[in-house]
Amino acid sequence: MKLVVGLGNPGPRYARTRHNAGARVTERLRARWRLPEPEERFEGRFARGRVASLAGLDVGVLEPETYMNESGVAVAAALRKLPVEDPAADLLVVLDDADLPFGRLRLRGAGSDGGHNGLADVLEKLGRRDVPRLRFGIGRPLVAMETADYVLGRFSKEEEAALPAHLERAADAVECFLREGVAAAMNRFNAA
Repeated sequence: MKLVVGLGNPGPRYARTRHNAGARVTERLRARWRLPEPEERFEGRFARGRVASLAGLDVGVLEPETYMNESGVAVAAALRKLPVEDPAADLLVVLDDADLPFGRLRLRGAGSDGGHNGLADVLEKLGRRDVPRLRFGIGRPLVAMETADYVLGRFSKEEEAALPAHLERAADAVECFLREGVAAAMNRFNAA
């Protein structure tokens, strides 16, 4: 099976913050794929189903309910129990990235955490760096402020209005990854 993990912080207080962009992508995927309501499993919210638009592929979607800095706890728990054969090919972590312009996507098959604490914890808990990831750009603040305050803030009205189209494109990138692999998805979605 394939597993898509959307990083974020739990609860309504954080639901619409920039730091929850990864979880918003997986919310969009669950709706697109008409997956059942998520259940509490693996220290997160988990839904699974066969996706008709992906030729009946068995896909799980996980949104860790740990705080961002402990995201690896949920991912490691899921990988211990689910039939994910090769995390380097069958796992995709979706996360926010303040170093990318708003809405820009960047896929990678491996690498460093890039200063993202959630991804850092995933890589540490799994003991590997070859974890495919999709970074969703949230941009930098227009005024000087602490990064933590910015990522835990909400999108502007203009960004929120543009967000649905960017989430759809991110969902398209996830589907491309699941169908064709990371190289094809990188070629198609990293360019723009």
